[in-house]
Amino acid sequence: MRVLIATTDPVRLSFLVALLRDAGCTPVVFDAAISAVEGGIGIFPRRLAVPDDEAAQALRVLREAGETEGMA
Repeated sequence: MRVLIATTDPVRLSFLVALLRDAGCTPVVFDAAISAVEGGIGIFPRRLAVPDDEAAQALRVLREAGETEGMA
């Protein structure tokens, strides 16, 4: 798996997941369950990853959409 972006913004994360799925990628969100530990205050970033063989396509999609903030 290749981590693409880390963000604390749940709305942006949801948008990026939808964007990658529409492009045919299979994104996975790591650290989603950390909210149970942090009390839902959003201080720990969630990581967005894709399988290694989809990384180049996913990075291209994110760059074309102008979504490079927090890119790993």
